[in-house]
Amino acid sequence: MKLGTSNFAIAVVILSSLKAVLGVRFVIDREECFSHNVQYEGDSVHASFVVIKADSSWQYSQDGVDLVVKGPYGEQIQDVREKTSDKFEFVARNRGLYRFCFTNKSPYHETIDFDVHSNHFSFFDQHAKDEHLNPVFDQILKLEHALFNIQYEQHWLEAQTERQAIVNNAMSSRAIHKALFESAALIGASVLQVYLLRRLFEKKLRI
Repeated sequence: MKLGTSNFAIAVVILSSLKAVLGVRFVIDREECFSHNVQYEGDSVHASFVVIKADSSWQYSQDGVDLVVKGPYGEQIQDVREKTSDKFEFVARNRGLYRFCFTNKSPYHETIDFDVHSNHFSFFDQHAKDEHLNPVFDQILKLEHALFNIQYEQHWLEAQTERQAIVNNAMSSRAIHKALFESAALIGASVLQVYLLRRLFEKKLRI
């Protein structure tokens, strides 16, 4: 029976870890705020964001966005300025709602991939006094951290890769547009040159 309980505990922790990394993608005009509920003091809160793209066909904004994180009592936790991506973590000193407010200073709408998660396992705490289960739960906790880090990094890298692909495509499009514009300008200058030479030649013939 004890073995069955331990197996169930392992399954619960692993399933909890698989649901740990949750992200949201949204379009920001000027300001957008999100709230994340931290249930326990001392929880480790992980957050990351990536500016995926800006709604502009000719320019890709490199200014980024601002992010201010405040605790349940209005205390400032984090202040990020003009970044296209960032990843950080902090220890929650108080339980309650933590606010994450993004500010977009560019004239374009920007698409942001945002991820936040607080890490706490009460199931492990409730059984921590069992000397026989302590080594098992130590290994479970290590496994949970490893799985969480893999998922968290994977989500971050996927967002970064998508952003880079969009940047590369935008740069390629701009390069093509620039080349076409320069070609058109060169052709226009050549046509104008031929026209002026013909006019000059016609004037000389009349003289």
